Amino acid sequence: MTSETEPAWFKSSYSGTQGDNCVEVAVTEQAVRVRDSKDIARPGLSVGREGWARFVSSAMCKG
Repeated sequence: MTSETEPAWFKSSYSGTQGDNCVEVAVTEQAVRVRDSKDIARPGLSVGREGWARFVSSAMCKG
């Protein structure tokens, strides 16, 4: 029997203190999970770690 524990979710340090319009991310051994901080009951996305690294790299180049 395996027990799944809830991963540690975090928001960007660029997020405001009001907590609205934020995306939360949790890194697990298998993937990076992404969810809407306003509606954590909804299923989020699960992205492979390599895919997430490419996304972040691309987003950093755009800024």
